[in-house]
Amino acid sequence: MHFLDQAKIFVRSGAGGPGAVSFRREKFIEYGGPDGGDGGKGGDIVFEAVAGLNTLIDFRYTQHFRAQRGIGGSGSNRTGAGGRDLVIEVPVGTQILADDEERTLLLDLTRVGQREVFLRGGDGGRGNASYKTSTNRAPRQHGTGWPSEEAWVWLRLKLLADAGLVGLPNAGKSTFINAVTNAQAKVGAYAFTTTRPQLGVVRHRQREFVVADIPGLIEGAAEGAGIGDRFLGHIERCRVLLHLVDANDADVAESYRIVRDELEAYGAGLAEKPVVVALNKIDTLDDELIAALSAELEDASGAPVVPVSGAAGTGIDWVLDQLLEHIPDKGAAAVPSDDVGEDALDWSPL
Repeated sequence: MHFLDQAKIFVRSGAGGPGAVSFRREKFIEYGGPDGGDGGKGGDIVFEAVAGLNTLIDFRYTQHFRAQRGIGGSGSNRTGAGGRDLVIEVPVGTQILADDEERTLLLDLTRVGQREVFLRGGDGGRGNASYKTSTNRAPRQHGTGWPSEEAWVWLRLKLLADAGLVGLPNAGKSTFINAVTNAQAKVGAYAFTTTRPQLGVVRHRQREFVVADIPGLIEGAAEGAGIGDRFLGHIERCRVLLHLVDANDADVAESYRIVRDELEAYGAGLAEKPVVVALNKIDTLDDELIAALSAELEDASGAPVVPVSGAAGTGIDWVLDQLLEHIPDKGAAAVPSDDVGEDALDWSPL
């Protein structure tokens, strides 16, 4: 399945049905009077976040969505049927943006089953029976129904992950995610083997969390160099970043700075997120060189450096332990109120 994280679509709710102009005509009833029913309400446009989807590729082939309009009223005071709501299923993490220069955020669907009415269908028009008064006993006016609402919008997918992998191309991100999850990311001895984000579930210390791997960043990515920085949106929601630096780079400190500069240029709070720095591919070096490069990288990052090898499995548990410190335990149970004390655990609904 192809990965697509942006799509532009047209949506229109249903218009309300017209009210009816009708008069009661029955045998042996001298004064029947008006009995035109109201029109039905038009269908709403509803967005729903569903599990099992991780791409917007379907919206490349279907770009126009129109809800059913309401049915007109009829005689005998019968109200027309309402139009069916049109439910548009999208992946969890999808944002609905206005088609303007600022791409204004309109909806953010962040949990499975979340349903939001985006465009409301028009109300049905009034039938002539509702216009009857003591001075207007045979009205012939009726409502035509309220019009529909329509809009062009952008769908933008931001994958939901607890930890995100960043680094230069060929830093070993794909090898790492393959080592710690069941993902099958492409691995090759050339730059940009990863061309789209990958997700994997890590099971460590009887806990689970989601890791996202994105294409590598190069200097000038914020200006469009390489694949650019458009995929950085997929790690905006991450709680912690794992910055992998290739131990075989000519200058590991410069490799670290390049990626950090691109994160700062992108903005969206990525540069302020907690970061675990790892010196990757240490299986190709001796202990003395590993210690020297780790010290150099610590000076550049101002943070402890974890030596690791995704290919050999060295230091994997250590890195995962560091990531878990920044990821809430979703399985933690609440502490009963009568047990609250010094030893009570902090609890969060997250």
